[in-house]
Amino acid sequence: MALDGMTFTVTPGQVTGFVGPNGAGKSTTMRVILGLDSADEGHALVGGRPYTSLRNPLSHVGALLDAAALQPSRRARDHLLWLAHSQDVTAKRVDAVIEQVGLKPAARRKAGGYSLGMRQRLGIAAALLCDPPVLMLDEPFNGLDPEGIVWIRGFLRSLAAQGRSVLVSSHLMSELEDTAGHLVVVGRGRVVADTSVADLIASASHDRVALRTTARSEAMTALAHAGATVAATDRDTLTVSGLAAEHIVTLLHANAVPFSEVAAHRATLEEAYMELTRDAVEFRAAGEQEAAR
Repeated sequence: MALDGMTFTVTPGQVTGFVGPNGAGKSTTMRVILGLDSADEGHALVGGRPYTSLRNPLSHVGALLDAAALQPSRRARDHLLWLAHSQDVTAKRVDAVIEQVGLKPAARRKAGGYSLGMRQRLGIAAALLCDPPVLMLDEPFNGLDPEGIVWIRGFLRSLAAQGRSVLVSSHLMSELEDTAGHLVVVGRGRVVADTSVADLIASASHDRVALRTTARSEAMTALAHAGATVAATDRDTLTVSGLAAEHIVTLLHANAVPFSEVAAHRATLEEAYMELTRDAVEFRAAGEQEAAR
């Protein structure tokens, strides 16, 4: 069973991150939405209708599932012109999306000579071709250089700000943390969490406090005696649970323990994701199995 009661809604006006371990059902879900795979039960709808019933479907939903799915001997602009012809879209629109994704200097080069990052941009241009209100992108950050990643972060946010529904599947939590406003986390074909990125990070932070000190041993001893749970994050940073920040400051002063910073700990999206999906990972190497225990 690939999908087991997978249910969620992607709303307009925000980027929704779609994340989960390998084999969780992300790509299958996207294929079902686009009518490439058929579900035994349930419905996958775009704007309230099945994709296969849409007339000129690229004007309703634009998708990038595989950046390599193109004819390598065809020039990039011709690739888009072929798609445009099937949807009654003008060549002027083709040139507009080529410029929008930054491929104008390479538009007449054969797509087979493109790097992975350039193919990603070409795939995004194809998804945008008919100016659809819904966009689905599978791993769009793959292959992009640092400049390209900065570009796509802002680009995806701008598309959502225009009122579009944007669904982005990715394994790069650091990129989604800066891009997505909402997150659908899946594991073993089920939805594990459907929440805002801010709420997910807040729940994973567990009211912990980050403490920076050059006297790590003395600080750990004093805090442990006060009933706190203390973990060393690195050489001069501790994570403290069980005591409020104000109590920690008072305690350190009372014990003459020097410190340079006491602040509420903010979990990363990656930490929150790992905590949520710890029991949903199907494929794990021997070393990873030990680390997960």
